[in-house]
Order: sequence, then C-alpha cells, then structure tokens
Amino acid sequence: MPAVLPSPRTGPLLTDWEHLVRTEDGERLHALLWRAGPGWRMVASAVLGGGIAQRTWVLNAQVAHGYRRTDPARHLTGLARAAGAVGPGVGLMTAAEVADPGYARDGGVEAVATAGVSVRGWAASPAEGADGADPPGTINVVVAVPVPLTDAALVNAVMTATEAKVQALLDAGYDCSGTPSDAVCVAARAPHADARSHAFAGPRSQWGARLARAVHHAVLAALRGSPAPSPTTVSRLP
Repeated sequence: MPAVLPSPRTGPLLTDWEHLVRTEDGERLHALLWRAGPGWRMVASAVLGGGIAQRTWVLNAQVAHGYRRTDPARHLTGLARAAGAVGPGVGLMTAAEVADPGYARDGGVEAVATAGVSVRGWAASPAEGADGADPPGTINVVVAVPVPLTDAALVNAVMTATEAKVQALLDAGYDCSGTPSDAVCVAARAPHADARSHAFAGPRSQWGARLARAVHHAVLAALRGSPAPSPTTVSRLP
C-alpha cells in the first residue's frame, strides 16, 4: 500500500525556519534550519544531501571565512543532529551572513536566499578549474514548490532558479553571474494521489515562472539587505 502523505500546505513554508546560533573557534556563527518534514523530494547541489531524493530538512550554515575543514558533510550532519533534525536532509554552507536572508513568495512558491558577493565573476572564465571541494558557498538559494515535480522538472527548476539568480545580480548592478561556489536546493512535494507530477519547470511554465520570480526577488532582497520575516525560534547549539 502506498504511503499516505500530508496534503500540500497553503500557508507559508520557508518562514518556518529556526535560527540557530553557535560558537566555533571563538566566533559567533548562525544557521537557518527548515524542518520540512515528510512528503518532500529535493534536488540540491549541496555538499550534504546533494542529488535528488526524499529529504526532511534543509540547513544553511554560516562558517568562518577561510574555512579549512576537510569533512564538511560530517560537520553539517553534526550541526543538524545537535539541533534535533531527524532523517536525511540537505546541508548548505556559506561564509556570508545568514541571520537576515532574503525571502519572496509568488503563487505558492517560496524562496529564501543568503548572499555575499565579495568573490564573484562570470561562469565562463579562461582560468583553469581546481580539483577538490569548493569552498563554502556564497549565494545559497532554497526554494519550496507546493506541488510534485518529475525528476526532469526538478533539474529544470534548478536551471530556472540559477537564471533568476543571475538576473537578480545584474539588476542589482553586479557585473557577474555568481560566485565560484553558489548552491541551490529546490524542494517539491512528493507525488501523492491528489496531485499529478508536473513535467516542466522552465521560466515560462506555470510553476517555473512563479519559481523564477520568487528566486529573483529573494536574491535581490538578500543582496540589498532586506531581511525576511523573523524566524519562528532562535536556538543556541551546544
């Protein structure tokens, strides 16, 4: 018998984050934790929980500039477990401030973005790429879509979110396509009996258009320092 999933919520989703505070190496650092719960499929380029799979939480953790740990996935897992997160999740890192992210909502799609652009440039560069893991991401985007998407549409959603991010950077006056280590996570409802899976999430599709506008406004807000609504709770990690 197929699992019975909760119906899609009509109220805000990504405003239900928790603001986590911790001290590492004498520095006060912040993180945002979204406990999505069951019934979500996520696609992510994150160091923890990347790819496409069912996930129950998303953590966007600030780390110190010059981060040198070689086990970022283990680090993020430890932070999530210390906060009481249960099940598999997605973990993002950034050296940028995350306490006041940009937020936008459009037609049921929500986006939260944290942004720092001190190291930026164009994707197509004559410089040779480096082997090994990227440093912590600088522009992190998390999107929640309240309907199911096929695998192809999830990948399409990542493309649309990236295009909208670049549009926001240009609109904000930055001559770049991003930073070398930007990351994105798109969460969509898992398929259930009451809703079909949408096959498209390009910028002119129904849900892709909404996603693009939400990401565009959220990244603009993050770049301009316009904070999102206050987090539900603030917790201090041990």
